[in-house]
Amino acid sequence: MKKLNGIRLKHRKNTENCETVTFPVPAKVKLPMGMHMGAPCTPMVKVGDMVKVGQKIGDCEAPFSVPVYASVSGKVTAVSDYQSAMGNVCKAVEIESDGKQEICEDIKPPEITDKESFIKAVRESGVCGLGGAGFPTHIKLNPKTPLDTLVINAAECEPYITADYREMMENTSDVLNGIRLVKDMLDIKNAKIAVEANKPEAISKFTDMAENDDSIDIITLPSAYPQGAEKVIIYNSTNRVVMEGQLPSDVGVLVLNVSTVSFIYRYTQTGMPLISRRITVDGNAVGEPKNIMAAIGTPMIDILEFCKTDMDSVIKLLSGGPMMGMAVPDVNMPVTKTSNALLAFTKYDDRKPSACIRCGRCVNVCPLGLMPAEIDKAYKLKDVDDLKKLKVTLCMNCGSCTYVCPANRKLAETNQLAKTLIPRK
Repeated sequence: MKKLNGIRLKHRKNTENCETVTFPVPAKVKLPMGMHMGAPCTPMVKVGDMVKVGQKIGDCEAPFSVPVYASVSGKVTAVSDYQSAMGNVCKAVEIESDGKQEICEDIKPPEITDKESFIKAVRESGVCGLGGAGFPTHIKLNPKTPLDTLVINAAECEPYITADYREMMENTSDVLNGIRLVKDMLDIKNAKIAVEANKPEAISKFTDMAENDDSIDIITLPSAYPQGAEKVIIYNSTNRVVMEGQLPSDVGVLVLNVSTVSFIYRYTQTGMPLISRRITVDGNAVGEPKNIMAAIGTPMIDILEFCKTDMDSVIKLLSGGPMMGMAVPDVNMPVTKTSNALLAFTKYDDRKPSACIRCGRCVNVCPLGLMPAEIDKAYKLKDVDDLKKLKVTLCMNCGSCTYVCPANRKLAETNQLAKTLIPRK
């Protein structure tokens, strides 16, 4: 089967053999009420309240939302406005830790008897897509169309990041048990664990442990970026095409990140909601690159200092990978549910763009066959009809076009700006 286009990147998986280190309980945490796609939560606590680990501190009646839980025990010191790196504003609850990490009395495994109770439990867990997108997982689990295939996204194609890889290596049985649980609850016949070829040990481990389960296939994919993009991994593992305006469920597929499905299983066993995240800390400013398990809400500066980062030399700080990550405007910003990496660099190559030379490299590498140079032209002319014809809304902002452009044009950025001109339904 022909695979979709992409680019070859240096993997730089420096921390792939670094077992996860538990970060000490932070002195304070800041928990934004909007760490997921959809409606932000409303704080359920006020200044002066004492809270415990796993206690619900934020929720929302909107279906497209997930609750937020305290990651430390202690005292609520502030409920303030918070602006994310994307510019979105929501409330945030600040907690001063008492160091005791007392567990909330409400923590217990959920009662799951059928699909409805399973989906309700997943929402209550507070989980959203842990691959970085933050899509509420319970919404994915309840599509309007039948599902026949579960695809586990274990590609982790961005350079540097190894957080998902450590989940595969350290919690292999949780991943497989989570897959079986989702399959049983949603009556999905087949599952495919899609892993890039640069992770042979994980492939071997999954193959051995799923040897007697004919309903789970281990798919080895080429090590090419952006292999982990939803539409790309669906096509490359199932040969199904998700068309413009469609969801994966429209072609009978459910895609879950490998860390997400592993967490779901653990939640059903313990009842402990999502209160921590594994983060890869790397970059040439980091003295001791590590994989860290940190409480959600931990200030990024604390984690950077824990990894012996030379903060005076940091020129660029990214949350996420170098291709699709976000620049961090303030080192005091907190770790959130969607955090999977923190990369600190001493150099930033801000090359100046020049005129397009019509080489076509951007078209050749686009996995969805878009024409970024033409989109750029239509955007400058504010030609909405042309942008629609060019299918700009299909762009997933993988950045491949910008990466290969010899003229240093910021094509991926232009694509995102062009999308704003298309009226939303």
